This record gives sequence, structure tokens and C-alpha cells, in this order.
Amino acid sequence: MHAEIAPAVARPSRSRALPLPEIHAFLGCRTPAAWVEAALANPEIMLIDHKNCEFKAASTALSLMAKYSTHLDLINMMSRLAREELVHHEQVLRLMKRRNIGLRPVSAARYASGLRKLVRPHEPHRLVDTLVVGAFIEARSCERFEALVPHLDEELGGFYFGLLKSEARHFQGYLKLAYQYGEQQDVDQAIERVREAERLLIESSDSEFRFHSGVPAA
Repeated sequence: MHAEIAPAVARPSRSRALPLPEIHAFLGCRTPAAWVEAALANPEIMLIDHKNCEFKAASTALSLMAKYSTHLDLINMMSRLAREELVHHEQVLRLMKRRNIGLRPVSAARYASGLRKLVRPHEPHRLVDTLVVGAFIEARSCERFEALVPHLDEELGGFYFGLLKSEARHFQGYLKLAYQYGEQQDVDQAIERVREAERLLIESSDSEFRFHSGVPAA
């Protein structure tokens, strides 16, 4: 059985909390309609890749804890974030099981690796850039959940709606740490640099559909 996704349906109970002005102001663009259409046409890949993204987010948090073991505030935030991302990973797995979606390998999107190419190699800039990239990934995830929710069936739409607050909180946490461990001007410049690269990845043609992919190639 394939996962079923219903056509767009008005859901007032969800839509009341959907506007995310802070996220929209931070990102350089909104998700193109063509990506939403591709997501609705490829629900199994969307869920498998979403599961993978949650696991990678937890792994990134643990890696940062190990690398920056003297940064107490970072350790505390990343510990909480890693636990929450693993819970989300388990929730997606359960949802996939209910929909008879089996596990299979799905290649990673170009998105995260494309952003990480912007990370400068030397400290403290490396940490600043890593945190800024993390903020953009979380912000984009939140914005994509928002874009999808009105078009999804009740179960999946409710689940994604429930993830909006946590993804927004993760975005805020990454950004707060970037300003805490970096100079304001340097962080501001890093945000501008990553924002433009992120916009290009989202708006340019992409050969594969993934949760963070760009516009599907014709």
C-alpha cells in the first residue's frame, strides 16, 4: 500500500498558528509551489528522507557536543536537541510503519552539503558558520512543514503541524548560540552569505526530490 495524501483541504484549526514571520524574514525565499507538488506526488520518499534528516540532525548535535566540549551552553542545548530529534525520528518510523512504507536507501540531498561548503575552516569562524548553517536548516524545515500542512491528510498534517514549534525553537537556539560565541558583525555577515546560497539551492533546478531539495527538474 502506498501512503495516501489528500488534496488541499481547509483546516482552520491548524491555520491559526501557521504564519511564521520570524522564519520568513530569516529565509531568503519561500518554498516554490513546484516542490510542494513534488512532495505530494512522492509521499514515500518524503517520509523516508524526513526520517533520515531527523537522524542527521541528532547526529550533528552530538558531533557539536563532542567537538566543543568546553562550551557549556552549546552542550546543554545540543543535548536537548539531539534527544528531541531522535524522538521525531522514532515518530516518523512509526508513521511509516502504519502506512506500510518500508525502509530503503535514499541518497542525501545536495542541500546540507552545499551549505556546509560555506563553513570557514578556522575557529572561531568555523563554529559561527556551523551554527548559522544549522539555523538555516531548521528554519527551512519549519517553513516546509508550514507549506505542506494544508495539503496533507489528517494524520500526517497533524504530525507536521506539531513539529512547527520545535523546528522554530531549534532555529532560534542555533541563532542564539551563533551570536553568543561570535562577534555580531561576523554573524550578521555569515547569515547574509548563507542566506543567498540557501536561496539558490531552494530555487534552482534539482535532479532529485528530497525534503530539502530545490525545484524539481522538468
